[in-house]
Amino acid sequence: MPTRADRTPAPLKSARRPLAPPRRRTQAERTAETRLRILKAAANLIRRRGYARFRTAEVATEAGVSRGAQLHHFPTKDSLVVATLEYVFEQAQILSRRRAAAINRPRDLIEAVIEDAKEFFFSAHFLVAIDIVLSTSTDQAVRKKILDISRKARRPVEAAWAEALAASNVPPAVAADIVALTLGVVRGMALRTLWDNDPKWFDHLFGLWRQMIKVFLEAEQKRGRLQ
Repeated sequence: MPTRADRTPAPLKSARRPLAPPRRRTQAERTAETRLRILKAAANLIRRRGYARFRTAEVATEAGVSRGAQLHHFPTKDSLVVATLEYVFEQAQILSRRRAAAINRPRDLIEAVIEDAKEFFFSAHFLVAIDIVLSTSTDQAVRKKILDISRKARRPVEAAWAEALAASNVPPAVAADIVALTLGVVRGMALRTLWDNDPKWFDHLFGLWRQMIKVFLEAEQKRGRLQ
């Protein structure tokens, strides 16, 4: 006759497999992660303090890396600032192109272009780039790098918004002109903040510009120039 011990069910074995040990990162992955942390830290410091108060000695602390690691990747202030602006401009380009691709309401396009441009051109990083380019004490090679980075980052954005506008039945050449002019207006207002920062007036001017574009497009449509 079976005993009580015989009737006690055996404990169930876990069906879960033991967790595999985490994959060890390669040296290249660790290097890329360190570099990215430094760039993000530098971008944050520039945004909070501006270029004039930006100190490279504070970047390592902000990034949580050693000073030696920072100097290994970016031995000079110029190399760090150039790489930081390249990183920030590239991220802005990716975001802007996504926004342009996501727009599906033609009446919102010009406003969307303006808002996207404001986010970039009114940023501390763009003003830092302008400061570097205009500075008489900045090395000519550094200025050239900044200009090359700006062109590389902004031309695809301009093309993306022009394509979005053309998709709403505006001729491609006209769409490209409208986007170029709109970005020029926003960029000009951003530079004006250096001596006259009046956000309410700027918003009024941007609204006026949107109305002007609307009137222009309606007139072109009546003339049969827009299909």
